[in-house]
Amino acid sequence: MKFTFPKVNNVILIIIFSQFIFTAAAGLTTPLFAVFVLENIGGSAITVVGFAVAIYWICKSLLQIPIARRLDRISGEMDDHNAMLAGACIFTLATFLFYFSHEVWHIYALQVLMAIGDALFIPPFYAIFSRHLDHEHIGFEWSLFSSFSVGAGSALGGIFSGLLATITGIRVMFLINGTLMLIGFIILWFLRPYISPRMGAAEGVMIIEQKRP
Repeated sequence: MKFTFPKVNNVILIIIFSQFIFTAAAGLTTPLFAVFVLENIGGSAITVVGFAVAIYWICKSLLQIPIARRLDRISGEMDDHNAMLAGACIFTLATFLFYFSHEVWHIYALQVLMAIGDALFIPPFYAIFSRHLDHEHIGFEWSLFSSFSVGAGSALGGIFSGLLATITGIRVMFLINGTLMLIGFIILWFLRPYISPRMGAAEGVMIIEQKRP
């Protein structure tokens, strides 16, 4: 059976490509995080790594549900896109700041900042992505996101993580990570022409359908 690659609309393509950049960037430092903390943060122990990860997930989990509820009450997608941009900006800033961290409390504070960024980013990201899925290719487009944005991005980041760290040192990796995330943030701005303004739900769906190529 001949495989044909379905046509994917611009919103899905932009989100998938930006997420690929974000995931690859995160993949550069995630495997090295524990080593960075133990070797570069004064007075740290292996328990600091566990507490840091726990702080991130607890804060993110507590914040993103009320944020999602708030965004759901506002019609249109402009608020969703603004929240995505704000979240990506905060997360990128936190990544850059890891370069300057030297104390345990710096790590904990930056984990909280990253959690705030992700809590602002994740709910509207899934909302916009879900609304703009092509109904005939829902499974394919989610698979494309999983395979390319998550799978390929993580693999690429993992491949270059150790290689670059041996050349630049782990601390500099956070600057490289932040720079890539800044590129992903800029790519997200290209969603603006496809975002429906504040209006009724039915009108919003019509606008979304009309803007699909």
